[in-house]
Formats: sequence, C-alpha cells, structure tokens
Amino acid sequence: MAYPLPEFKKTKKYLLCVDSDGCAMDTMNIKHIKCFGPKFVKIFNITKNAQSVLDRWNEINLYQITRGINRFKGLSQILCELYPNNAEYAVFKAWTDSAKELSEAAVKKKIEEGGGNVFKKALLWSQTTNVAIKSLPDIEKKAFDGVYEALKEAGKTFDVAIVSSANFAAVVEEWTRCGLLELTDCVTTQKDGSKAYCIAELIKKGYDPANVVMVGDAEGDLKAADENGVSFYPILVNHEAESWQKICKVLDGFTKGQEIDFKEEFRKNFR
Repeated sequence: MAYPLPEFKKTKKYLLCVDSDGCAMDTMNIKHIKCFGPKFVKIFNITKNAQSVLDRWNEINLYQITRGINRFKGLSQILCELYPNNAEYAVFKAWTDSAKELSEAAVKKKIEEGGGNVFKKALLWSQTTNVAIKSLPDIEKKAFDGVYEALKEAGKTFDVAIVSSANFAAVVEEWTRCGLLELTDCVTTQKDGSKAYCIAELIKKGYDPANVVMVGDAEGDLKAADENGVSFYPILVNHEAESWQKICKVLDGFTKGQEIDFKEEFRKNFR
C-alpha cells in the first residue's frame, strides 16, 4: 500500500525514490507539448511569435538540462526571458527561487497575502493545465517499458517511494491505472515540498543515506540526490526502456556494496 509521507514507515534497509513524469511515466512530452505550453500561450496572451515561444517552452522543459523543472520555476524562467524588464515577473521569479514549496496551494497563499496579478495568472494557468492533462486520452499517458518489472523486482529489497514534483491527483491516477501504485510504499508530490525536502523527510524514517537511491530523468533529480548524499540512477532521455532494463542489475550490485555512478553519462545525454 502506498502511504502519504506523514504515515509512511520504513520496512526495509534500502529505499528507492522514483520520479514520475518522464522517468517512470512516458507523459512528460505529451503534457508539455499539448497542455503546459499551449495553456501558457493562452493564459498569458502570447500573440507575437507564439510558435517560437512554444518551441522555447519545450526546450526549457524537455530538451535541455533544465528538463523536469518545477512548473512554476519553468513559468517564471520563460516569463523573465520574454519580458526581462517586467518588475512583477521578476518578483514572481524571486519567489520561485526561494519558496520552500512550489505548488498551487503555495500560489494561493501568495494571492491571499496580496501577491500581484502574475500569481493569479499562474494559478489559473496551472489549474487549466491540470484539466487539459486530465482530458488527455489514457493511451497517451502510459508507463515506459520495463518499469513494472523493475519496480516489482526492486520491491523485494527496497522500500519504493514516488518522489515527484507533479500534481498529486495526476500522479496517483496514472500510477494506479498503469498498475504501478501497488508496487510502491509511499507517494510524495509537489504538495509535500521539493524533491530534496521529500528525500530528506524519507531518510528521517530511519534510512542510512548510503542505502538510498534516487531514480530520475532530470537535473533536479540529481541535485535532490546530491543534497541528501544519496545515490542517483538516471533514466536517460530517448533511452528510457534501456535504462529501466539495466536498473535491476545496478540495484542488485548496490545492495552488495557497488557504487552507482552514471552522472557523466547522464549529463552527456543532454549535450
């Protein structure tokens, strides 16, 4: 059974943390190309060079080392690129750079505290995007080949936790529909805090950081692992199935004292 972070209890010596979008779930491209980007253009009334803006959106969120960036961080980055002299957008970016939590709830709180119109637009954009994602055909929201088998095998020796910056409802729905949620022990998403924070809280359940592995496809996953002194295993963009096929052997070696070191391979994959 997959428990929320506060209720989760350690049952095994080892912990496997797994990102969702673009890592376990083959959903990142479709969500950005069909939902996040188009809704950004609409909500923020981008009428000039809209296709170029969409292309830049996809570069930031899919094809560069910033892949997997939190939705509000990605939003603030492109807003400041498009409107470098806009003071309100600069304030929004400063908030995304420093806030402990980057979620719809956190944006709502800023609005209640008197945040500017950009926060209202950001919330509307996020909510509208969630609706669009929910309406995507199920066939376009599936797990990568090999994920089910890998998590089932890993679960024999590892507690398995989802560590995602995505929307909670979307993560639970997708993992349940694909038969993956039953293979996990804990679910953490954007509502719980950053990935680094969630890993830290999971470690507090009693794990030695030396016995923890973070599995991800983006630099944010690597940074979250490094901040907590845990190992990182990459799911390489455009080589996802191959990465999942290799992971069982890697994790078996890890439990026998072998180091996991694929950081250079991960970075080269973006060059």
